[in-house]
Amino acid sequence: MPLQDHMKLISVDDHLIEHPRVWEDRLSAKDREAGPRIIENEKGHQVWTYEGRIYPAIGLNAVAGKDPREWGWDPVRYDQMMPGCYDPAERLKDMDVDGVYAALCFPSFPRFAGTLFLEGEDKGLALRCVQAYNDFILDEWSAVDRDRLIPQVILPVWDVEASVAELRRTVGLGAKGVSFIESPAPLGLPSFHTDHWDPLFSAVEEVDVPLSLHFGTSGTRPFTAPDAPEATFISLMGLNSMKALVDLCFSPVFHRHPKLRVSLAEGGIGWMPYLLERADHTWERQRFWQDINQEVRPSELFRRNIWGCFIVDGVGVDLRHSIGIDRIMWEADFPHSDSMWPNSRKILAEAMADVPDAEAQAIAELNARHVFRLEN
Repeated sequence: MPLQDHMKLISVDDHLIEHPRVWEDRLSAKDREAGPRIIENEKGHQVWTYEGRIYPAIGLNAVAGKDPREWGWDPVRYDQMMPGCYDPAERLKDMDVDGVYAALCFPSFPRFAGTLFLEGEDKGLALRCVQAYNDFILDEWSAVDRDRLIPQVILPVWDVEASVAELRRTVGLGAKGVSFIESPAPLGLPSFHTDHWDPLFSAVEEVDVPLSLHFGTSGTRPFTAPDAPEATFISLMGLNSMKALVDLCFSPVFHRHPKLRVSLAEGGIGWMPYLLERADHTWERQRFWQDINQEVRPSELFRRNIWGCFIVDGVGVDLRHSIGIDRIMWEADFPHSDSMWPNSRKILAEAMADVPDAEAQAIAELNARHVFRLEN
């Protein structure tokens, strides 16, 4: 049977909710007033404030443990969430209940790739806020158990030189991955088709950590109509990962940086065989009149540089050989509404009931170990 007891389930996409003192505990006295901190508004809601701006969504879909019929509003106070959302010791207990050995977590208040700090008027403060978040990850969150709470950091993406410096600093302290932007252009940053990111990508290759591109980090969502229910864009969010895959595979990124490893977090996998076929067909017929690589098919780049991730994706499991067994990783998405907690291991085992043991272990554990260079 797949997911035998010796197989350690590794999630490459979970989320944490920053506790109220993450930045207050780490910023200097002169920065604390403008830096991120929790205040209580007139409704009794706990909200973040940063440089005088109010950011009300402290829970960001942290609804694990609640009946789906109760969903619709994010938690507005910490006591409305499971403690494992913001307490690493309690998170380990929740993972034990769920049958999950290790988890890679994305931020919440700073947004999944830290892009909230792009809005900072004082970029010096914004840099110190990025560094404070990373210190929280390295010294507090993952320090509880570095093998099980995999350290992933964010970068000051508005400044490539500062990003390289922060990458080197944090990897030197034990970071195993970087949360990066699925598409920089919508945020007003240079695209993957420029040489702007080359110094950073070269440094990422050198320190040998992957980039996790979580859908939504571009700040865009696939809306269909102003009056469409939110179920439409929730169902379509995988389109962001599709766009990122094609964008990267037709860009110079993987040609200039052949050792770069990219994980498409929360994008699903069932669509990959079709999109790769379509991209190859387009490349075969259209490459001659465009400024794109003439020698390597997009699917070849995918199978060298990109990994797909899924929570529940029966079609993707069925098409695993078309995707590549070594290209697939699993994710729990705790504590968000797509999470299967507390039944993740059970549901994944059922989904892979007909998958040979070696393939099941690769998807559930070994591919993540390879991508994130995990030893224990």
